[in-house]
Amino acid sequence: MPELPEVEGVVRSLRPVAIGRTLNKVRVSETIYRSKSEGKEAILKGIDPDEFIKRMEGMKILDITRRSKYIYFRLKKGNTEYLFVNHLGMTGAWFTVNRIDEITEEKFRKHIHVIFEAEEGFLIFSDIRRFGEMRLLRSEEDYPPLLLMAPEPFDEMALSHFLSMCELPKYKEKPIKEVIMDGHVISGCGNIYATEALFRMGIRPSRKVKMISKARKEELFITIVSILNESIEAGGSTISDYRNINGEAGGMQHRLKMYGRKVCLTCGTPTKSLQIGGRTSVYCPACQK
Repeated sequence: MPELPEVEGVVRSLRPVAIGRTLNKVRVSETIYRSKSEGKEAILKGIDPDEFIKRMEGMKILDITRRSKYIYFRLKKGNTEYLFVNHLGMTGAWFTVNRIDEITEEKFRKHIHVIFEAEEGFLIFSDIRRFGEMRLLRSEEDYPPLLLMAPEPFDEMALSHFLSMCELPKYKEKPIKEVIMDGHVISGCGNIYATEALFRMGIRPSRKVKMISKARKEELFITIVSILNESIEAGGSTISDYRNINGEAGGMQHRLKMYGRKVCLTCGTPTKSLQIGGRTSVYCPACQK
């Protein structure tokens, strides 16, 4: 699943080509229509596909930003502003093309679910596994879970928020890996970067939060922020189906020292793995205690 750096990369790529465009025509896949008819909600959440099309057509894109792992499109229609929120899920990808056949990878071309036609070309959302989300809101208050996200890790108050959350009884007894992947504790840090940060710190992912000193927690948080920044500059990690816009891959995967490794690059010890918070956690039994 794309984490903060990957989503940031998508936002930075979308901004110069999408801001200022007006969405003249919108098309939604038969898959989404079928999902709605079956009482499910593939991709489009809380709105009927026809209503979504009606409301989105004529919208002008004012701005595109990131909040944790979400993409925020600020839109305007008439005198009313809207917030269009997108989560990439596991395999969501955006394309800005003049023709649909410019999407070169067939797996993305086969799973196009929303097409926005603007004055100049198309803005297309493809999602192979359909775990992505789109919500049309007036503001964050219309979808309360957005208000519960931790501060951005780069914000001044993020460290104090992290430390205070670690002191709560419901987190103190949990493995540190599970806690730093919790978006209420740190925004945007998922399995990849949690794995890397704990390896750099020499902390075993299963170690309970209460067994880690405040100083070590502070150092861990700083390490997480450093890795997130490093990945943003590298264009994110292309693992499996993640792509930046128009199918571009990131480069951070070549710098990862522990995620997906069978052998520790530092000491040569075979790595081990365990399940924490529903995710596979890889670690070095020699380097991480």
